Amino acid sequence: MSEIHVEHRPERSRYALLDGETAIGAAHYRELETAGGVERVFFHTVVDESYAGQGLAGKLASAALSDTVEQGHKIVPVCPYIKVYLTKHHEFDAELVKPTPEHLAILPKA
Repeated sequence: MSEIHVEHRPERSRYALLDGETAIGAAHYRELETAGGVERVFFHTVVDESYAGQGLAGKLASAALSDTVEQGHKIVPVCPYIKVYLTKHHEFDAELVKPTPEHLAILPKA
């Protein structure tokens, strides 16, 4: 196994979890421009099942949320994993925005 790391891929609206150069997970988002700035809506987080149980979803969430805050954006949690992660990591509380119908309207249709 190579070094596992997270890369922001804004052109694809995601944070990629990589094992070397191989994508093994992602945190997907969309952005909504508001009068108060950018609100990043996280709607889907996934890690390859063969990497389960290693805490990698937490590593991915931490990196994605920390980078979002460092960029001065707000966090809109729609993804079930991100919602649960945020209940245990209160360092992001000041940057949270409750999802609204406007946020949900920009998400891809299932």
